[in-house]
This record gives sequence, C-alpha cells and structure tokens, in this order.
Amino acid sequence: MRTTGFLLLFLLMCSSCGGKKDKHKHEVENLLVEVDGNFLHKEDLQKVLPAGLSKDDSLLFAENYIRNWIEEVLLYDKAKANIPNNAEIETLVENYRKALIIHTYQQELINQKLSPNLPEQDITDFYEKNKSLFVLERPLIKGLFVKVPLGAPQLNEVRKWYKTETHEAVENLEKYSLQYAISYDYFYDKWVTVSDVLGKIPIKNEKPEEYIHANRHVELQDTAFYYFLNVADYRKKGDEEPYDFARTTAKDMLINLRKIDFIKGIKAGLYKEATRKDKIIYH
Repeated sequence: MRTTGFLLLFLLMCSSCGGKKDKHKHEVENLLVEVDGNFLHKEDLQKVLPAGLSKDDSLLFAENYIRNWIEEVLLYDKAKANIPNNAEIETLVENYRKALIIHTYQQELINQKLSPNLPEQDITDFYEKNKSLFVLERPLIKGLFVKVPLGAPQLNEVRKWYKTETHEAVENLEKYSLQYAISYDYFYDKWVTVSDVLGKIPIKNEKPEEYIHANRHVELQDTAFYYFLNVADYRKKGDEEPYDFARTTAKDMLINLRKIDFIKGIKAGLYKEATRKDKIIYH
C-alpha cells in the first residue's frame, strides 16, 4: 500500500500536467481505483484532500480515504444484495430528496426576500409580550470584582471604592488595579452568571448563590489574597430574564416566527394561484 500511496501522491502533484485530452482518455488517465464498476478518480480525491498537509500526511490521508472508499463500495453492494424491500428505501430516498429541495428553495427565498435586521422596538415588543418564555435557568449578577495580594497598599481605600458605584470610585479602583490588582472585572453594565463569579472567589458557604444574593458587599481572603465583590444587581433562578440578557434569544425567536409566516404566505400564494388556474383537481 505504501508503494501505491507514493504513486497516488505523484498523480495528485501532477494534476496540472499535460495538454487537452478527450473526456474518455482523461478519465482513464486519472482513474485511481475501480471496484465492480465503481470508479474513484484523482479529481474526487483532490476535492477532499485538506490544504496545507505535508507530503507524508497527504500520502497517509490518500491511503486512508481510498481504503474507506473501497470498503464503502463493497459494503453498499453487499447491502443492496441483502435488502429485499428496495421500494421502501426508494420511497424514503425520494421523500428526503423532495424535503431537501424544498428546504433549499425556502432558504433561498428567505435569504433573498427576508431581512435579518429587525427594528429594536420589534424585539422589545416581542420580549414584553412573551416574558413567560424568558425564565432564568441560572442566577445572574451585575457588579464589580477585584483581587489583590494581602500585602497590597491602600486596602482601606479599596474597601471604600469597591462598595461605591460612582464614576470617581470606579476610576480610582481602575487606576489602582492597573498597578496592584491580580484580577479586576467590571460588569456593572452587563449580566454575567453567578457561577462565573463564584469560580473566582474562595467562598466556603454551603449555599454560595444565596450568600451572594444576601450579601451585596463581599470581602473574603485566603492565605495570599483579598477578594472584593460588589453586587449591584442580582436575578435568581426562575426570575424573568432581563431584556439585555434575553435580547439575542428574543431576536432569534422573532426571526424564526417571521420565517414561518413568510413561508406560510408563499404556500398560500402558490395554492391560490394553482386554484385560479384549475391545477387542483379533487376526485
């Protein structure tokens, strides 16, 4: 197989060689493998050969691909000879083909006729009318987190700044963190999962999420660091998802509904046109 592999690689590298040939001669010269009337040509292998492979990797890929192709041909022929109810399979194949063609056509229509851009007000209205669809499966938090070494300076100032959400306090803490903090996360302006925050602090409470909910100013320490967390807002599991957290999902849902309505309109139009032209005959 290794000798065959080198021959295959040589053929692949020489794909651009030669002048014009008639179709039959071209197919013969580019034939790699024949199994019971099934043919694998060099072009077939080139289409699936990943770009950027080394010579040895290309050779290995070619050998494996050809072996798999041969085995699949043999298995398919064996299966055809041992599956008696081919009519049922043909029906399934035809149904799948029909569904695939319809789906492809629908997607083309959607891409051509339906804009993916939605007015923000439409998304907001959909969210407001369907809040029952947007329920938190895990708690969320807005706030600020900072981690500093035990020996860091101005710790009393840090204790004041992290509890205060004013622009001045945040600015002071940001400047301080650039020099002394091990970690600094500002998320007053976005929702993050509580589990993400809990992964950063050494909390030992049996119910850490409830502890965070009840204690909006959290200060912890271990043998090396202080951990400061200010909880500006909190939404527990089972609450409605905040709009800015649910917006992407709401937009996707609204787009899908518009796609469904669009396709229904296309079907209704085709039915109306067929009825007008007497194409539908009931027996």
